[in-house]
Amino acid sequence: MAAMQLHFIANQGQPSSGGRTIEVIDPSYGQPFDTIQRGTPEDIDAAVRAARQCFDEVWRKTAPVERSRLLMRLSAKITEHADELAALEQRDCGKPTRQARADAAALARYFEFYAGACDKLHGETIPAADGYSVLTWREPHGVTGHIVPWNYPMQIFGRCVGAALAAGNTCVVKPAEDACLSLLRVAQLAAEAGFPAGALNIVTGYGHEVGDALARHPGVQHVSFTGSPRVGTLIQQAAAEHHCPVTLELGGKSPQIVFADADLDAALPVLVGAIIQNAGQTCSAGSRVLIERDIYEPLLARLARAFEGLRVGPAAMDLELGPLIRQSQQQRVWDFLSDAQAAGIAVAAQGHIVDEAPDTGFYQAPTLLRDVPPEHRLAQEEIFGPVLCAMPFDGEDHAVQLANATAYGLVAGIWTRDGGRQLRMARRVESGQVFINNYGAAGGVELPFGGVKASGHGREKGFEALYGFTTLKTVAIRHG
Repeated sequence: MAAMQLHFIANQGQPSSGGRTIEVIDPSYGQPFDTIQRGTPEDIDAAVRAARQCFDEVWRKTAPVERSRLLMRLSAKITEHADELAALEQRDCGKPTRQARADAAALARYFEFYAGACDKLHGETIPAADGYSVLTWREPHGVTGHIVPWNYPMQIFGRCVGAALAAGNTCVVKPAEDACLSLLRVAQLAAEAGFPAGALNIVTGYGHEVGDALARHPGVQHVSFTGSPRVGTLIQQAAAEHHCPVTLELGGKSPQIVFADADLDAALPVLVGAIIQNAGQTCSAGSRVLIERDIYEPLLARLARAFEGLRVGPAAMDLELGPLIRQSQQQRVWDFLSDAQAAGIAVAAQGHIVDEAPDTGFYQAPTLLRDVPPEHRLAQEEIFGPVLCAMPFDGEDHAVQLANATAYGLVAGIWTRDGGRQLRMARRVESGQVFINNYGAAGGVELPFGGVKASGHGREKGFEALYGFTTLKTVAIRHG
């Protein structure tokens, strides 16, 4: 087992004040291979105080161009250590090699993007009454808290922490207890890149202990959270005690809507990839495929053949899918599939788990379900596994009805060659992002991301994220 991992507070490793640790499990084998600190509210308080001191004494006085150079240096460090970070992410999360390397590249790109934005966050001048000049400034909140999930630790860290630092905040990060190792290493790289002590702090531990303490801490001026709607509600309630704004990304049940005139050759690999990426453990996974009835059976047959060729195995084998993150997540997927069987919902096709996959790992074969009733929980709830639910529709109105029939509204895909239909559907679908004849736009670091309804509120990624990490001040000058 590797050396015990420590919190990272004020550019130094720190043990937990409670003296307890948590085992780190390799999901490919179901065995522990490291330990992290089981943080306490006292550890969160120490990190917030370090962040506040850095903000007051150093960071708020650092010119935007200097913040830009630090973020660019960190981006370069991440690129230099990309293989190391990918290896940590792979073992910690069970990601196939290509996914882990893509996540490391995306992390570097986030810091590169926000490095370029630091000195471009401008205010406005506003026409006002004669004798007055009015202007607005965008100012950082101060200390921002970030609760990062286990499915994409590096990517989600990059998109929220990169924006927060660029806007002039200092950060306290609570990673998911299942996936901390890459982020602890990135914090070390930030210190090596020259970030002042306290600008970036990491406290590991359980959500109900340190996540709650971070959201509830009166010294935190903004919280970003990615996770489930249930926990998002708890985060909002905790932050509301001190009137702290919250950005929430709470998952989805995203539809891919395929019309009869679509380019099916182009659509097919994207439909499959959008549900199997990261073993389906993706908030924006295309977990429902709505197919116009005229092509329902032919497209379903093609999807079935594609699913039957999918392989699942240990992360290092770099197959189409790796394991799920933990046994409880595996059981969750099994429970959904048991419900499907009980309801008589047919399995159209499944991939297979390779012989090399140990029984102790948390594996699930990708599964294509057909004729899923729109009201069934399989079509309504986020499974967070490689399960694709197919259902037919008749015309645009029916497609919109089905697409909008869940509590979520994060991402939607629309496949049609009809330009008018593309725009009509994009306007009518309730979703924070809509992709037409594609899904994901190659990652889209520059594209604002977030949802409506139970998928949350606020936006991450792109330049828009910077607005959430600042507060607007209006200055009115009377000069006669």
